[in-house]
Amino acid sequence: MNINSTVISGTLHDIGYLLHDCQHVLLVTDKNIAGIAAVQTLIKHIASKVPTVNIIDSVPPEPSQHDVAAIVAPLAIKGIDRVIGIGGGSVLDVAKLLSVLCVEDAPSLDALLQGEKPQRRIASLLIPTTAGTGSEATPNAILAIPEKETKVGIISPVMLPDYVVLAPELTISMPAHIASSTGIDALCHLIECFTATVANPVSDNYALIGLKKLFASLEKTLAEPDNLAARLDMLWASYYGGAAIAHAGTHLVHAMSYPLGGKYHLPHGVANAILLAPCMRFVRPAAVSKFAQAYDLLPDADFTLSEEEKSFALVDYFAALVKRLKLPASLDELGINADHLPYLVDAALDVQRLMKNVPAPVSASDVRNVYLTLFPALNH
Repeated sequence: MNINSTVISGTLHDIGYLLHDCQHVLLVTDKNIAGIAAVQTLIKHIASKVPTVNIIDSVPPEPSQHDVAAIVAPLAIKGIDRVIGIGGGSVLDVAKLLSVLCVEDAPSLDALLQGEKPQRRIASLLIPTTAGTGSEATPNAILAIPEKETKVGIISPVMLPDYVVLAPELTISMPAHIASSTGIDALCHLIECFTATVANPVSDNYALIGLKKLFASLEKTLAEPDNLAARLDMLWASYYGGAAIAHAGTHLVHAMSYPLGGKYHLPHGVANAILLAPCMRFVRPAAVSKFAQAYDLLPDADFTLSEEEKSFALVDYFAALVKRLKLPASLDELGINADHLPYLVDAALDVQRLMKNVPAPVSASDVRNVYLTLFPALNH
């Protein structure tokens, strides 16, 4: 397939209309994404519509507050009238932050990290190039805090973008291992929001639509890389996961993955994949009915099973899916030492913003037992 010939067709071509009143765009991406031919063509298209385009392509994976501060420091923010993010979750999170930080008299990054809420932002347009984080639909920006070896979320509905473009042709060059881990990230968003204590009819609706699309399309995108219909469904699943977060919230998987990302710098989707089945096994008794509803969305669901049997089968499906996607299923595989268990337990429990959403009481012993399952050598 010739991506260059299609990159500014259809949805992407409409970006010109969205930018008709812009004079100065701040375009946020990373060097890998900026090197993709389809993205280069898109950037040229944007530059043909806007007099001034400043490009920031230095966003690292799993950015820290120091990375964002270094990006903001040299910016001449006066006159920016649109922030465009093109990339994965890290890029989109930074773009959302810059849409707030580039407003005159905006709170500082340190103030946002301390909980101050922004009041306004520059208009923004987000274009995901991976199908997983759903950052384009969330009010969250997640930053690593190296000093504490964890991550924190800056959260405000003010950061929700004005426009989102879901263009499956921009995901074609995504490597299979990235597509797998980001797909599991989307799955975690959907199932966690669906089972959270703060779940509600709106978030449930988003979660169910997203789960159905994800179950049908995740493995298909890996088996058929040029299947744009499946890729679009994965982008929608990711978007619905983000929308579910905006109306509910994630819980145990994400709370326990934050320390893994913060201390060991595991990619977020990989950390979530390792934790998905063990955490859902713990949650299952408190969410049998909802697990059964999710199970019924599987393409090969067995409707003769009882709710209880379906809930067990869903957890088995999660474990088998991670294995089929060739993602790590234990921390042993990654050379991570069990000596850090006390730190991991304390750090996970400290993520109270998410722990309060778990649909069952969670003790330090519970968290430790879940982490222990990630060290099979200790369980023999």
